[in-house]
Amino acid sequence: MASFLPPALAGFALGGSLIIAIGAQNAFILRMGLIRRHVFVLCLICALSDAVLIALGVAGLGAVVDSQPQLLKFISIGGGLFLMVYSIFAIRRMIYPETMESRSTGSMSLARAISICLAFTFLNPHVYLDTVVLVGALAAAWQGQQRLVFAVGAIIASFVWFFALGYGARLLAPLFEKQISWQILDALIAIVMAWLGISIFLSAF
Repeated sequence: MASFLPPALAGFALGGSLIIAIGAQNAFILRMGLIRRHVFVLCLICALSDAVLIALGVAGLGAVVDSQPQLLKFISIGGGLFLMVYSIFAIRRMIYPETMESRSTGSMSLARAISICLAFTFLNPHVYLDTVVLVGALAAAWQGQQRLVFAVGAIIASFVWFFALGYGARLLAPLFEKQISWQILDALIAIVMAWLGISIFLSAF
């Protein structure tokens, strides 16, 4: 048992906590949503990219743990500690908040928009740490079908976030230009990450 949460909800909470943070990719999707340019395609690219990376992580690390069950304890300990560190980072962002500027990107072509989106996604080293390594490692702590359900929950969180951000941009942008909004969001992320991290860490014992 990797968490006190059901596997789908644990995966959704983890996936959501990892992707809901201010950054180049989210800022780009928000700005494109504001001017209503290529929103569906860009949101789909971001969500599918996460889905592929999560699937690779879950399949690869899950197979390793199946063949070497003794790794499960170390994965749970490491994953739990890593999540608690993420919680600390969220607290730091809450204390030292940033704002997200919603500048217009002009009449950007679809090809250019896709290339920028892919660059923001795959040239960010944290995307591999978050999806392939972290989500994959934590999914490995679940057994059988629950592992798949955990991964699906994380993938659904990615689809929900990117499409909500893209199509809700006109409503979200004024709100998230205020520092207090990011502070509240980061506080919630810190709580979720700390709870998941502690529960996963304790499950190793």
